Amino acid sequence: MADQRRDIVGIEGTELKGKKIILAVTGSASAYRAPDIARLLIRHGGEVIAVMSDMAEQIIHPNLLEWATGNSVVTKLTGKIEHIEYTTGESKADLLLIAPCTANTVGKIANGIDDTPVTSFVASALGANQPIVIALAMHATMYEQPIVQGNIRRLTELGIAFVEPTLEEGKAKLASPETILRAVLDAMPRKDFQGRKVLITAGPTIENIDPIRIITNPSSGKMGAALAFEAIRRGATVTIIHGPITTTLPRQARTISIHTTNEMYNETIKQLKSSNYDVVFATAAPSDYSPKTVEKKISTDEHRKLSLELHATQKIVDDIKKASPNAFLVAFRAQVGLSREELVTDGYARLKQASAELLATNDVGRTDIGFGSDYNEVTLINAKGESRIIERRTKREIAKQLLDAVSDNLNRQNK
Repeated sequence: MADQRRDIVGIEGTELKGKKIILAVTGSASAYRAPDIARLLIRHGGEVIAVMSDMAEQIIHPNLLEWATGNSVVTKLTGKIEHIEYTTGESKADLLLIAPCTANTVGKIANGIDDTPVTSFVASALGANQPIVIALAMHATMYEQPIVQGNIRRLTELGIAFVEPTLEEGKAKLASPETILRAVLDAMPRKDFQGRKVLITAGPTIENIDPIRIITNPSSGKMGAALAFEAIRRGATVTIIHGPITTTLPRQARTISIHTTNEMYNETIKQLKSSNYDVVFATAAPSDYSPKTVEKKISTDEHRKLSLELHATQKIVDDIKKASPNAFLVAFRAQVGLSREELVTDGYARLKQASAELLATNDVGRTDIGFGSDYNEVTLINAKGESRIIERRTKREIAKQLLDAVSDNLNRQNK
């Protein structure tokens, strides 16, 4: 079949010039739109390789995608081990796009099921840390049911980007090709952190009242995990010091588990003094107070009332620059019920106290962001006192913008 791409390559833009994209198509009625998506990616300079599940072949013929992409279509895996070749081999792609993606395929990916060419590509892409974008399409009742939403949250934590569907006529319809293009451009890997070492503190710490009772807070570690996934995607070497978290961490990161604030403090200072970290994200929410502990369980029969004497713990963020003066420090500040002006005033004072280059502050009293949520909204403050709001979005999207800000600052420092 003659290559039908040549006349359209790059005619609408060159953002994807030199980029190779795997377009995986699953058995949704929206599969008929896959050729349009492929052609739009090509019009912006990209090369597209199509992969189809058996059910997708029941909806559109592989010949149509071969015509649209100018490349042979993968409909079954052979001795060429295509799913490995295009994720880690000489023909490695820059990104894997699943469009459309059904609820069935989302469930398989979230639970590690690999029984189609598409899920095989995803399994290998996840192992290779290849960026993945999933554009959803299904009936609205399927999209809104809790198991599917749970699978989407689980995959988002792993760093997969989702293009949400348009809800209308009882359906969760595939987003427009232009919306999918924007998601691909946003997810395309940057290597601006290549060779940089990043240290992240994440999650809560716990302080024992007695051997089985603790003082802590609801921090999940999701913001720190999102930063770790994004930093690794951009080429960084990442170390995470974390308390008891409820989220997934990237396997490529070095992880150090602690419990108390004192343990986090000691491990953080140890890391900073023993290795030259370029960037530190102090996202953890360590306990600010520690009680005097007792060695045995406190009996409610003996103590109908209990008074605790609490002592302030060491402020980890205040000693980071003392231990590593050249590290670029991004501090985090959790507040409750402050206006934006108060958040900026309070955050700037905290930034100066810690000698941080940037500080991200948010209101964790809101139920739609903050502790335990998949979403956040932060006010980012720099050393000049200038501020801007990164409005409510997923923590992975917040992480991208924070890393963009750090990258821009580091580039200015190096000029």
